[in-house]
Amino acid sequence: MLSLETVTCGYGPAAVVHGVDLQVGGGEIVALIGPNGAGKTSTIQCIAGHVRAQSGRVRLGNEDVTTMSPQQRVARGVAVSPEGRRLFGDMTVRENLIVGGLSRPRSATKANLDRVLALFPRLLERLDALAGTLSGGEQQMTAIGRAMMAEPKLLMIDEVSLGLTPKNVDICYQAIAQLKERGVAILLVEQNLPRALKAADRVYVLESGRLQWSGSAGEARSSRDLLERILGQSGDVAASPLVAAS
Repeated sequence: MLSLETVTCGYGPAAVVHGVDLQVGGGEIVALIGPNGAGKTSTIQCIAGHVRAQSGRVRLGNEDVTTMSPQQRVARGVAVSPEGRRLFGDMTVRENLIVGGLSRPRSATKANLDRVLALFPRLLERLDALAGTLSGGEQQMTAIGRAMMAEPKLLMIDEVSLGLTPKNVDICYQAIAQLKERGVAILLVEQNLPRALKAADRVYVLESGRLQWSGSAGEARSSRDLLERILGQSGDVAASPLVAAS
């Protein structure tokens, strides 16, 4: 579904991601992990078309979209739930969701809205509430739902669990698992490493804008050296129940 071929990207003349190769298949969850400032968000924004690829190729299916606009990529099935959610706080949940589906025919709005509410039943109770009054968990559900209104083939979620209670993290990951079953390709950026490694099929590790490691989630879970050395994590991550059980 998605293929990055030695992609270098950045802001103006400055490159922040260097020569990254990455693939995500339909019905696959891929986690993109690494320390703060590693280039994870820049990679997602490059795939979405908001950050320019200075070299390399971005492909969706068999189509080269490297020079396409963000709007053209949305039309081809790319959607992003961004870091910080970036909802329209003075608009209702319903209005925020409808905005996400503006690239689709108006006749599809109700069906897409129904699908979002089936994923996140809590939003049915909050449809007429202003987005700025929502809890962090409700905001994340709305942000993911807004992206789903575009009927994506590739969904990218930046910082799934940041600032959420464990219950709301569970709700979001249950929805992600359902989307995987429907064949959606999913690329996650996540600081909650145990949760990311539990959900993902494969993992890519970025450090200082360069790909340092890639492999199956099972391989990542079993590699304490990987988690400690590349991610600079304390022993708490390596000793977590998820890793220790591998």
